[in-house]
Amino acid sequence: MRALARKLYDAAVRAADPALAVRRHFHDHPPAAPAAGGQTILIAIGKAAPAMLAEAMAHVPGPMTALAVTHDGNGRDIPGARVLTAGHPEPDEAGLAAGQEIIALLHRAGPQDRVIALISGGGSALVPAPRPPLTLADKQQVNRLLLASGLEIGQVNLIRQQLSDLKGGGLLRHAAPAPVTALILSDVIGNELGAIASGPTVAPLGSPREALELLAGRGLLEKLPPKMRELLETGASPAPLPEAENHLIGSNEISLAAMLAAVPEGWAGRIVSDRLTGDVAEAAARIAEAAGSRRDRPEALIFGGETTVTLRGTGKGGRNQELALRIALMGGDWPGHWVFLSGGTDGRDGPTDAAGGIVDASTADRIRAAGRDGTALLANNDSHAALKAAGDLLLTGATGTNVADVQVLLLA
Repeated sequence: MRALARKLYDAAVRAADPALAVRRHFHDHPPAAPAAGGQTILIAIGKAAPAMLAEAMAHVPGPMTALAVTHDGNGRDIPGARVLTAGHPEPDEAGLAAGQEIIALLHRAGPQDRVIALISGGGSALVPAPRPPLTLADKQQVNRLLLASGLEIGQVNLIRQQLSDLKGGGLLRHAAPAPVTALILSDVIGNELGAIASGPTVAPLGSPREALELLAGRGLLEKLPPKMRELLETGASPAPLPEAENHLIGSNEISLAAMLAAVPEGWAGRIVSDRLTGDVAEAAARIAEAAGSRRDRPEALIFGGETTVTLRGTGKGGRNQELALRIALMGGDWPGHWVFLSGGTDGRDGPTDAAGGIVDASTADRIRAAGRDGTALLANNDSHAALKAAGDLLLTGATGTNVADVQVLLLA
């Protein structure tokens, strides 16, 4: 059953292959050549950036300049292109330099050029471009605050957009007057384009005033640096954006359908939810409820989404590892045999080496046998240590794609 759970996860990742998504798009919509004397500027940002860029370069006619920014460990050589790596989920100096390089490249674009932006999840942290007078340290501080706040990803991105020179359509402003086409691989549930990588080619999700209200509602406003609060309080709504062609080429829903198709004969399979969002504790309760209302045996219950974790301890983990640990601790007395997997399709869950976790009815016993207390580790947000003690980490390495998270609960 553990092997089957991993097989279904792998099917989800394959369905999100960024190169195939780019190839399908350009097969249906061949890219036009730039005007006389111009070039195509290819800018790929995100966890899938290298694969998307390499595939796009094979389809774009005429002279081109190509640049990709992806996370550490996912870089690769692409002939004719420049590939940069930067920190994720914590923005770093390398990402700051990458953002500045993107802006400089866009400023050289004229009306005779064409810009193709290849956007995937993770792009928000990879190319920090703090809006003056903010610094990288300010962005790092607010990023840590937002990631620990329990806010949903769309809310986090609404706030980030007000503080950035590239997010919330900023890429379009720097590219003008060159026309921009964006191919977008969604890691956001519901596929709101403005939330994917904080929407560099899409209008902002909200206004500075809405960002202030969100922060105040969570008691976060006073934790911001004073100059950041002042920027939000005095910030006016920006001028209308230049137009862009935005195309969604991949999503979590496509990966869930691939998982369902991979359920073997003899098993019942169903997608229980493609909106598994909100606090990870609530998500665990929803999964437990689905386990109690199963229809057939054996059965594969499939979920997709992106949960949030409110940090209360000092441990290390991620939303998928914490979800897996919660299921392990609550499912020990479920009847029959079961296996649960929760994993990020990018192969990385939080600031760890794991994609998530794969647990069963014996996980809690293995944690205790290793001399650890699973409940105490959970209270300290130390899901990585708990699952490592049980040998239940989902370790895949970087996958080169990102369409949020997938889960499967196998019941036999």
